[in-house]
Amino acid sequence: MPAIADIALTTADGLRVDALSIDDAPALVEAFTDTALRRWLPLPDPYPLAVAEEWCTATAEQMRESGRGIVRAIRIDGALAGSIDAKRVDWRAMTCELSYWTAAPYRGRGLMPRAVDELSRALLNEHGFQRIELRIAPGNGASLRTAQKAGFHREGTARNAGFTDDGRVDLVIWSRVPADLQD
Repeated sequence: MPAIADIALTTADGLRVDALSIDDAPALVEAFTDTALRRWLPLPDPYPLAVAEEWCTATAEQMRESGRGIVRAIRIDGALAGSIDAKRVDWRAMTCELSYWTAAPYRGRGLMPRAVDELSRALLNEHGFQRIELRIAPGNGASLRTAQKAGFHREGTARNAGFTDDGRVDLVIWSRVPADLQD
């Protein structure tokens, strides 16, 4: 598998999508104490600083270098506002899945739809991907709105396809393909 390019994006309004660093680890730990966020992410509880440091450095870089995925920070004025990951990369089919989260103080500002739009455009236009998927629990209204605002198309529901700390959940499948960028 080829390595994924070290993607860094900046929007006209100052939203930055770039690599995580070890300096982001404390903000990651803080974000993962939020019960609203934890409802949808099956994470260790508590989320130790050592795990965050490993994720922000070695794990994220190993994913990118191996071609298995890419982990990007979402920043406003240099602060970590959230994260977006491309995972389940299939180089033969040129597909991947995006997942994302927004830290509580940054919710409701439209940051995540812009970040999802920007990263998916880069993957489709500049990196040759042919399909980007989102898989979202039906009860996660904020994430469903993000998918729609970012230009993804709802395809259907995969029953019992995901899990959270509360158990199994259905997942709503959304996609974006190169033709969608022509709309």
